[in-house]
Amino acid sequence: MKTKQAATAAETALMQRLCRHIAAHCDDAAPDLRALAKIAGLSPHHLQRRFKAIIGVSPKEYQEACRLRALKENLKKSGKVTPAIYDAGFNSPSGVYGRASNRLGMTPKQYARDGKDMGISYATAATPLGRVMIGATERGICFIQFGKTKDELIGMLESEFPQAHLEPMPAKSKKDFDAWMKSLNASLEGSKAAPDLPLDIRGTAFQMKVWKYLQRIPAGETRSYKEVAKGIGAEKSVRAVATACAANRIALVIPCHRVIRGDGGLSGYKWGVERKAKLLSLEKSGKK
Repeated sequence: MKTKQAATAAETALMQRLCRHIAAHCDDAAPDLRALAKIAGLSPHHLQRRFKAIIGVSPKEYQEACRLRALKENLKKSGKVTPAIYDAGFNSPSGVYGRASNRLGMTPKQYARDGKDMGISYATAATPLGRVMIGATERGICFIQFGKTKDELIGMLESEFPQAHLEPMPAKSKKDFDAWMKSLNASLEGSKAAPDLPLDIRGTAFQMKVWKYLQRIPAGETRSYKEVAKGIGAEKSVRAVATACAANRIALVIPCHRVIRGDGGLSGYKWGVERKAKLLSLEKSGKK
């Protein structure tokens, strides 16, 4: 039986060197695997496999993350959207609005203005595990958090999106909000898996990969941080997986509560370990 090859310090240093090379050439059409393989002294296939195992994403995904980082910097410096898009190595504005807006959590134009044109509507409701707030843009839900009071939750939303225009959920959206809350409460009561709701998520390529994996963990089951890292093909990135879980802004729907320590301990949970324990208990009872 084949076992995964552990990365040596030299190999890790080599992959970090390749990361720097990709970042310096992020405006290329695509990572040149042959050139990277020559630098590494590996075959293109072996390079691709080891790069993903150690860095957590493929060379192409890493290049995309570098481009996005460059786009953010360019937008902040100039505020001019089209030049910033091309300078970051993207081929066209239309392609960026389809891909990068999911990473930015807003369109590039809104990001250049610190989210000033982005509207987020919000509403709160009681749940079996305490008061929860849902915040949503026109693209989908960008915020689900637990808190003690409505004012505390509004403060948390303002902290996450300081330049966005925040307003109470309008009456025309009440039907959607009620449907979302019904699904959330059903999952909290253990009678339904995490609901499939429209989401508007911000995150790095690695975070997005972690969050997508978490959404595939069945209700009533758990995974260790190491198992998640292995599941996304980044076995050595356990600490980065934990950081991605902590960065999650959308409780329940992205179920970071299903990730535990390797020894079975619940570890930290940004909404409280007691709440995490109750969530897992509810899900396990609903599965029986």
